[in-house]
Amino acid sequence: MKIILIVFVLFGLLSGCASPGIDYTSENETDISQEREETTPKPNEKDSPDNESDVDLPPVETAPPESDYLPAFEGQTRIDGMKTRVETEVSVLTEELNQPWGIVTAPDGRFFVTEKQGALRIVSASGEVSPPVSGFPALQTQGQGGLLDLALSPDFLQDRLIYFTLAEQTDQGSVTAVGQARLAEDETELIDFTVIFRALPYYEGSAHFGSRLIFASDGSLFVTTGDRQSDDTRMRAQTLDNGYGKVLHIDRTGRAIDDHFPDQADAWTEIYSYGHRNIQGIAIHPETGDIWISEMGPRGGDELNLILPGKNYGWPLVSYGIEYSGARVLEGITQLEDTEQPVYYWDPVVAPSGMVFYDSDVIAEWKNQLFIAGLRGSHVVRLMLENNRVIGEERLLQDMGERYRDLSVGMDGALYAVTDSGKMYRLGLKQ
Repeated sequence: MKIILIVFVLFGLLSGCASPGIDYTSENETDISQEREETTPKPNEKDSPDNESDVDLPPVETAPPESDYLPAFEGQTRIDGMKTRVETEVSVLTEELNQPWGIVTAPDGRFFVTEKQGALRIVSASGEVSPPVSGFPALQTQGQGGLLDLALSPDFLQDRLIYFTLAEQTDQGSVTAVGQARLAEDETELIDFTVIFRALPYYEGSAHFGSRLIFASDGSLFVTTGDRQSDDTRMRAQTLDNGYGKVLHIDRTGRAIDDHFPDQADAWTEIYSYGHRNIQGIAIHPETGDIWISEMGPRGGDELNLILPGKNYGWPLVSYGIEYSGARVLEGITQLEDTEQPVYYWDPVVAPSGMVFYDSDVIAEWKNQLFIAGLRGSHVVRLMLENNRVIGEERLLQDMGERYRDLSVGMDGALYAVTDSGKMYRLGLKQ
């Protein structure tokens, strides 16, 4: 690894900040230039003690970096590659979705999928797609807005409640909001849609809403937001009196769980962490309960972060990326006292979106490993973690030319991925 790191550093210094012939104005979306204290490792058990993947292959990233920044520690970027040994196969479950954004696996094995323009779809295990389920409030659907993520209530079989994040449109502007609704018994509509939380203030913009949400084991919700991608708003990620660029922790009614900033009178008690740019992935480790996010950087500097309560993750004061213009972000620094380092970063970007830990026993070598949907990277990232560090990386589904938006592990142990083109892919054991 030391030799690989030295070669990478020398290559980055020689290559400079720019790579000619690449369009950097659309980091993650096609219609807007967009979407796109080092934490002390916790002594976990090795995530995959019986893992049989080939590790110590060359790093999967071979393109020159966008910047000449150096990693803070060995293995923070361009880690050794690896390859799944078990034979897998890919199939397309359906091509009938319309700009899918979020996917979850229901207790009965079906899939619930949000569509950006404002509909919920239910997809059977054989690929049959339900008619659109309606019942949402007015949405900002331009740019990166729309109906975003979803999570089923932990008691879904009894209460039929579904939670959503969305770009809510109002007379005052748009805002990342969290809503709750009940699925009708006949599954044709949502009943009593109620917004339980808004990541204020409102803003007239169409980018960097985030947003993912996930239930913790105690039934509380973690929600992620973005900085709204404006020079006027990005510094709000560093202040605690708003919902921009945050990980938020709320109960099922939208109330704060705890106060991590008791000495700051104006701090929102819902804030769990801050200093984020645009978080479109969150997952909770099935064994340790650790919270992980994937965060979109600017031109370079996409991040994987282990989220700790009350911590500052640096944006926009600290970044491993540069502006779309090629300029440094603010002072152009990658480390700053009292800010957390990313566990891993990508340069150039992969535009990480939804992510999931593989919690099935069907493919043993994937057990407890992290999978991240890549938009600009046009592949699914597989990461092997050990002691809260990345020790191997693989690229999956990279021959399809798709923008992967979100992932879920099915009841059959296969990995399911939805794409911006409207497809749902299944990646599982070869039959």
